[in-house]
Amino acid sequence: MSESMAPTAVAALTHIVRSVVDEPDQVTVTETPLGDRARLDVRVGDGELGRVIGRRGRTAASIRTLTRAAAAIDDVEIDIEFLDD
Repeated sequence: MSESMAPTAVAALTHIVRSVVDEPDQVTVTETPLGDRARLDVRVGDGELGRVIGRRGRTAASIRTLTRAAAAIDDVEIDIEFLDD
């Protein structure tokens, strides 16, 4: 893969999600460029997606807000998807 469009955002997102789950080694963040934006796909271990999303999606919304602020440092807009494989 080529150089990351949003290295600060990826690092922040990875750190935040790893601090929320019980199995931080199973957290993966994959970046996909979409023109002038980037999509960050987050995958966690089995049964841990609920912890990342939180009640009524509040944890996920907070994670998105913090990561978008980090993406501003990279001067790129991002979308974040929490995936359940």
